[in-house]
Amino acid sequence: MSGTDDVIDAWEISEGDFPSDGTTKEKLSFLVNYAVLAPSSHNTQPWLFSVGDAGVELIADRTRALPIADPDDRSLTISCGAALFNLFIAARHFGLDVSVALLPEEGSPDLLARVSVRGRKAPSDEEGRLFNSIKARRTNRMPFDKKAVRKDLIEKLKKAARSEGAWLHAAESTDEKARIAALIAEGDRIQAANRQFRRELAAWIHPNRSRSRDGMPGYAFGMGDLASSAGPFLIRTFDWGKGRAAKDKQLASGSPLLAVLGTKGDSARDWLVAGMALSRVLLLARSEGVWGSYLNQPIEVAELRPRLGELVGDGVPQLLMRMGYGPGVLPTPRRPANEVML
Repeated sequence: MSGTDDVIDAWEISEGDFPSDGTTKEKLSFLVNYAVLAPSSHNTQPWLFSVGDAGVELIADRTRALPIADPDDRSLTISCGAALFNLFIAARHFGLDVSVALLPEEGSPDLLARVSVRGRKAPSDEEGRLFNSIKARRTNRMPFDKKAVRKDLIEKLKKAARSEGAWLHAAESTDEKARIAALIAEGDRIQAANRQFRRELAAWIHPNRSRSRDGMPGYAFGMGDLASSAGPFLIRTFDWGKGRAAKDKQLASGSPLLAVLGTKGDSARDWLVAGMALSRVLLLARSEGVWGSYLNQPIEVAELRPRLGELVGDGVPQLLMRMGYGPGVLPTPRRPANEVML
């Protein structure tokens, strides 16, 4: 079996396999299959799940942290928040009435959330649409078509973020896009000049034929097999900031929609909220045929983040996304549910 076959296997979970006659613990264990399909920084998948008879605990797997790109585990926590929302929306789809408690135990920072089953409740139509988008969502790094994202959809995406306690700022004007694109390019140059950053990034980029169940295979960047084999060495060895900055600046400026997702504060709770809002926004976008990917350089580089915040003026920026229409891409690999359950 090839590495690509292994990737696809992780995304082929069938809702028909839901153990409707099983115990609550068996049902919750099944839902983890959908949680692991959430996006995560560098596809590190930094989550663990402890499934009990009446609920699930979400635990940060800090062995998968990115100490250079994400020294405070902000992106790690956001990634876990996205997995939490996937778990929640899958539970709702299968008729479980669940509550979510963030950071439920003071003094236990790795216990990020607890999902408790309260009974049964029929899902809403919206919850059904979001669930149906889980397996269709991808991080699409390819250029998007010039087709504009509809104004009414942008408003729906903003509302989706607000419903989770976050905000979404849409940068639609040419001038605002250019200012954000310049920050992205500056971030590229700063990060690529850092040898430790390059080494960390290269460690999570894999050849297309790799059997790794995490990280970013070369095909996710449009690389063929040969280029993907050389990619980690080149990324690790050379300062590619100038070339990457020019490409990302063009990508950002030409994107139909640049969107900054943020929160009022910048605590671990805010990061979890941002992750849940991210998942809701991305799933809603996919239900409307819109792809998303990330240009988080102005947020990952500490000195640039306040400047991005000043541009959008809404609070604390947590993620910077480009969104639009375009051809589909293959999914990236995932660790199976049984590997992330304690």
